Amino acid sequence: MHGWIILDKPLGLGSTQGVSAVKRALRDGGYGKFKVGHGGTLDPLATGVLPIAVGEATKLAGRMLDSDKVYEFTIGFGVQTDTLDLEGVEIATSSVRPTVSEIEAVLPRFTGPIAQVPPAYSALKVDGQRAYDLARAGEDVVLASRAVTIHALTVAPATAGATMDSVTLTAHVSKGTYIRSLARDIAIALGTVGHVTMLRRTKAGPFTLDSAISLDILAESGKARALEDKLLPLRAALDDIPALPLTPDQAGLLRQGRVLIGIAADDGHYFALLDQDPVALVAVQDREVRVVRGFNL
Repeated sequence: MHGWIILDKPLGLGSTQGVSAVKRALRDGGYGKFKVGHGGTLDPLATGVLPIAVGEATKLAGRMLDSDKVYEFTIGFGVQTDTLDLEGVEIATSSVRPTVSEIEAVLPRFTGPIAQVPPAYSALKVDGQRAYDLARAGEDVVLASRAVTIHALTVAPATAGATMDSVTLTAHVSKGTYIRSLARDIAIALGTVGHVTMLRRTKAGPFTLDSAISLDILAESGKARALEDKLLPLRAALDDIPALPLTPDQAGLLRQGRVLIGIAADDGHYFALLDQDPVALVAVQDREVRVVRGFNL
């Protein structure tokens, strides 16, 4: 049981609760104890793709945090909340409602590299404390802007020229992007205010909703001892990285943390394999191979 279980996280469930659900399914199926962790936090008010790493896949969870994500989200215009979503209280209102054409015209300003101020209600730390803890305590939280990249931003099909109370967008974004901040800034650019009323992650790194399962299916698979059927292989998180086949002697050296010399491979990262067994994520430079993450399988 070393690989990935992709949850279609329901509304109201926290990411750590998703991890607990996978642990419970493993326990119910009598699989034994494995390390379990998630590959990127998804807020309780968001739904969709939540990658859960099992066993040696937890060594790759950090790479998932750095991966691009794709979201569908709805901006409700006319009200801004302190949390920038449905959970918060109203702090500003506007009677302005943009048209679809106005929305489409402003989106290029938010595509490509942009500077973004994260929400005050976020898990970022300020002087060692979580920003959301300070905000909930009534303190004025001011976070520094950060550079993120919006690779693509499009409007869902709608009637051109209509005045909109809300709009649903699809965003392909880099790590560190806050969709709530993006929604806030788009609304302000349109001369109004807004907040996120729906947020669904449709892709995280290589993982999509096509491979995601519900909590019910997870629980049923655990009790039926059929979790193997839902487990994606370790390499699934590295689908953009080429394989590097090894001889048994080379695999033994890498497992000892040794450096392989004189390997005919271009510089870059590789998924080192002995036959089809994962040995390590490695980095090649100047024909030398070094272990980045070794797998104990």
